[in-house]
Amino acid sequence: MARVLFLGGLGRSGTTLVERLLGELPGICALGEVVHLWQRDLRDDERCGCGLRFSVCEFWQEIGEAAFGGWGHVDVDRITRLRATVERTRHIPRLAGKTLPSGLREAVVEYTSFYTAVYEAAALVSGARVIVDSSKHSALAHCLRWAPALDLRVAHVVRDPRGVAYSWTKSVDRPETDGAEQMTRYSAGRSALLWTGHNAAFGLLARRGVPTVRLRYEHLLEDPHAELRRLATHADLPVRDEDLAFVSTDAAQLRTGHSAAGNPMRFTVGRVPLRRDDAWRQALPPRQRALVGAVCAPMLHKYGYKEIS
Repeated sequence: MARVLFLGGLGRSGTTLVERLLGELPGICALGEVVHLWQRDLRDDERCGCGLRFSVCEFWQEIGEAAFGGWGHVDVDRITRLRATVERTRHIPRLAGKTLPSGLREAVVEYTSFYTAVYEAAALVSGARVIVDSSKHSALAHCLRWAPALDLRVAHVVRDPRGVAYSWTKSVDRPETDGAEQMTRYSAGRSALLWTGHNAAFGLLARRGVPTVRLRYEHLLEDPHAELRRLATHADLPVRDEDLAFVSTDAAQLRTGHSAAGNPMRFTVGRVPLRRDDAWRQALPPRQRALVGAVCAPMLHKYGYKEIS
């Protein structure tokens, strides 16, 4: 069975950094946001984390060959239809049940079979024991719970929602489109609702028995060695002191990766500073900060974020 560490949470919570750090550990292969593989890579031929177009990246072409006999054999339209049928936030209550109606179960199993094939092929091509998927989407995680040939572990990544809200308001180019597009932007109120909904969905997933560990982004930056060890332990992957030599208390040295999609940070190579970005404390207007604090108050307390105003 493919062992997958799924990074879940709301975007702008630090999952790309978590993925890149995990990808430096022996025995781990980090794939980026596989949920976007079908459209952005197979259809749009965007750039892999290595900088090459997906169609000419040897790593991904080997995976396609091992998984499907070549990417040309993948019916992207079928995957898109299945996704619309099963992978939606509104379907989570049904996906979280003890059983699935037969029709829905068949669609979920077929949909997740495409992901399982990619995970298994990535493990074969890379020789890794653990595959990291930083797709984040809570509905996809609930679908993968039903994949029959998958050893699913979840790392639930949370960040102070006021920092998340501020990040969503900023304009960020998508380098993989060569400047043609920017990342999605949300208002503070919209991001607060999404933060609450997605994080609650991962709490529900844990209650349904999926092995889940929660990681606060701020804790990762305070003690990256301890948090990386904790994540590796969750994935049943032994880590030696020398395996963590690439990261110090304030920086990490990153090699070229093959993230299929994600934050522009996936293209960064070399020394990356590890420091908290608390610009939101001054840059996020007080009324927006208060709005986010009010909407997210119950879960702020639950996750240990004490300051509300």
